[in-house]
Amino acid sequence: MQKCENCNTQFSWSKIFKSFWWTYKPIQCDNCGVIHTITTLGRSTVTALTIVPMLVFGYFLSPFNNIFVTISIGILISIVGFMIAPFVVRYKKQL
Repeated sequence: MQKCENCNTQFSWSKIFKSFWWTYKPIQCDNCGVIHTITTLGRSTVTALTIVPMLVFGYFLSPFNNIFVTISIGILISIVGFMIAPFVVRYKKQL
């Protein structure tokens, strides 16, 4: 999980997750007040963890003949990837 570059205070999962919902809103450290913004690689990571697994499953790995089951499982895979994203995404200190 990401830590503040200034004071090494760990950001909470919920704080990082909420920043995704508001177009990658910057995160402010609760301890020292330094603002951190998501990196370009971090934005790509969120996309890769949510959309790519869903598309790979839907186009290549789906064993189902029913399109609704395939779409439902693809959405479930996307949600799981979105929930994992706060653990791997990186932020940097804003200048």
